[in-house]
Amino acid sequence: MCAAESVMSDPSGHGMALRAADGLSGEPEPGKVVTARPHGLIEGLRNAYYASAVYPLTLTGPAPTGLAVTPEDPWPGDPVLADALFQGRYRFAGHEVTAPSRPIWLPLGASEAWIEEMHGFEWLRNLKANGGEAARRQARGLIMDWCREFGAWRPIVWRADILGRRLAAWLVNASFLLRGAEQDFTGGYYDSLARQARHLTRAAGREVVGGRRLSAIRGLLFAALCLDWGERRRVQLLRLLVHEIAAQVLSDGGHIERSPSVLRRALGDLAELRGLLVAAKQTPPEELIQALDRLAPMLRALRHGDGGLACFNDSFEDDPALIDVTLTIADARGKALANAPHAGFQRLQARRTLVLVDAGPPSALAEHVQAGTLSFEMSVAKERLIVNCGPHWGRGPEWATALRSTGAHSTLTVDDTNSTEFVHRGLGRRPRTVTCTRMEQDGTIWIDLGHDGYAANFGLIHRRRLYLNADGDDLRGEDSLEGAPDSKTRDRWPQPFAVRFHLHPSVQASLVRNGQAVLMRLPSGIGWQFRASGGSIAVHPSIYFGADGERRRSEQVVVSGMAPPDGAQVKWALRRVSRR
Repeated sequence: MCAAESVMSDPSGHGMALRAADGLSGEPEPGKVVTARPHGLIEGLRNAYYASAVYPLTLTGPAPTGLAVTPEDPWPGDPVLADALFQGRYRFAGHEVTAPSRPIWLPLGASEAWIEEMHGFEWLRNLKANGGEAARRQARGLIMDWCREFGAWRPIVWRADILGRRLAAWLVNASFLLRGAEQDFTGGYYDSLARQARHLTRAAGREVVGGRRLSAIRGLLFAALCLDWGERRRVQLLRLLVHEIAAQVLSDGGHIERSPSVLRRALGDLAELRGLLVAAKQTPPEELIQALDRLAPMLRALRHGDGGLACFNDSFEDDPALIDVTLTIADARGKALANAPHAGFQRLQARRTLVLVDAGPPSALAEHVQAGTLSFEMSVAKERLIVNCGPHWGRGPEWATALRSTGAHSTLTVDDTNSTEFVHRGLGRRPRTVTCTRMEQDGTIWIDLGHDGYAANFGLIHRRRLYLNADGDDLRGEDSLEGAPDSKTRDRWPQPFAVRFHLHPSVQASLVRNGQAVLMRLPSGIGWQFRASGGSIAVHPSIYFGADGERRRSEQVVVSGMAPPDGAQVKWALRRVSRR
């Protein structure tokens, strides 16, 4: 995973906290995986062309007058959220913008995540769930307003993945939108669909990568099947889809970006495409079916006891009901994986205790990478105990830096330095080798992990050993720093280190036993006692963004010390204690 620094400081001021142009015109080259966005100069020139007065002329052409396939939307809408839209309240990505008379499509200070959701139009299903004629008029009015303001290319708004989402959203809601509509709306709707689809054919294969590219391809396939582009185009797009599945879906069901939220989205996109192909009386590719069968167990593996997702690599908890729907649509019955060596995740479960571990190197696709290598999260039944701090969702450079940092994760840091270095448009120094050995016997589980993310700067290897007993009431750990073999950059003086355990905001923590232990109390009253040797124990402020991006105050337990040149070792234990 990745690195970052912390912007939160502890009460004593010692800085212990979080410092935080031809697109699809041909088959893709077999085996080629794009791992970065286009070069800045090329991207700038292309965008200048898209924004020119000439480019819109290239999008003109005949518009459809009907749909060859009328797809069903498998995702549920929420009438309560429709009421908010009626009132001009647009809440996306943890931020609400109020505009009662006319929508503010690009509000000042809005994050990119907010803009993505607003312009993706997937909220149309909420208006449809309302079911009334007023909701239909509201939806049409919003689409017409968007067409007047964004009918020509605009940055971000016409980005391939957002455009793909928007096309699919308009098409799955076509019956709702077009019933009883006047010609002005119907003509404008079809004309805009055609223009956007033409642009997407040029942008989908080169503008975005990873899960975003799957969203773009999904939009193209919706357009190809619903607007009847013909057999040749359909076959070409299915080849592109199969190519991306091979590049992005790992053999154990992990996604190449190693983000639970991205995986959930990818599974939903692919499952919906299977349904669309069946509705169009087309046979889904076998590779698509196999991808669903692999992705679903991986998604189950990354769920906590409350049904939400672990906060690794820019992921947030997500709505458990939405995750359930995703798995239902996928219709893949495989059980949650315990050991996912290709995805780089481990799941330790004993009775009601669950530990999820990031046990893999950072993804080559840097967009969602966070510096959380060897971090873990822990839940007991439906209550979260140990967490990571969550995603940044474009809150500005300070928060982005803080929440991507190693210090924002429940793992070890050396000298407040990230285990993965973030550079412009990518990653610099990072763990190249991440090791993981798993053993199980009579219900007990051991894992032995290591990464070399600190070898280049400090000549040190971080090793983490975790043990969970069969009753699930005793989690023990050992974090050590060892001299990297043959290191030429190893420093000759002691280095400060900190092992952090970020607590969920619902957990109460207090120092006990004269500051030698920490008592952690869950909302249910169940307590867990933390003890450690090899460093000093303290409780400091932390912060949590994992629940829908909303900022919540929390605490972190920190074990800190100095590592001499030959390394250091911290042993710790979390044991359940009786209810109060």
